[in-house]
Amino acid sequence: MMRLSPDALQAELKSLDGWSIKNEKLHKEFEFRDFNQAFGFMSRAAMHCEKMNHHPEWFNVYNKLTVDLTTHDAGGITQNDINLAKILNSLV
Repeated sequence: MMRLSPDALQAELKSLDGWSIKNEKLHKEFEFRDFNQAFGFMSRAAMHCEKMNHHPEWFNVYNKLTVDLTTHDAGGITQNDINLAKILNSLV
């Protein structure tokens, strides 16, 4: 996978509700009603991540989940990251 160009990345960001670029990674903070909802989301997301063989950097505290996406092998954000961000948005 190749890194997206800055122009391509900006174009993709327009269709990614709530996502931004932070520290050269796609970044979003999710908030759920409680820990059970957050953990359930992470469990559902994990199945998609595993199927794609593309795993997020995420951090969970109670009802909050912070997600960062990047493709380490490509040294930046790729179409895989965009695709996973869209899937994560669809699971909320």
